Amino acid sequence: MEKFEDIINSEKPVLIDFFATWCGPCKMMHPILEELHGKIGDKARIITIDIDRNQQLADAYNVKSVPTLMIFKKGELLWRQSGVHSAADLEDIISKF
Repeated sequence: MEKFEDIINSEKPVLIDFFATWCGPCKMMHPILEELHGKIGDKARIITIDIDRNQQLADAYNVKSVPTLMIFKKGELLWRQSGVHSAADLEDIISKF
């Protein structure tokens, strides 16, 4: 299994979706992320992280609400926002990096 640090140190942008299984808006994000993956292919990586199973990681990144989305590249946090976003919006944001 890959370490979080190795994943976010990628040369490609990495979109992290911090979610919870009990979260309604998080459930709405799942098909949006699948649509996004279909649009961007291998230009970026999309990772979902369950905050209940990865409490330390959620705490380390100060995730207080879900869904919280973050984009990393080469280990640097480039963008972060909570809430539901459209695939088109996320594609535009990722294309900047």
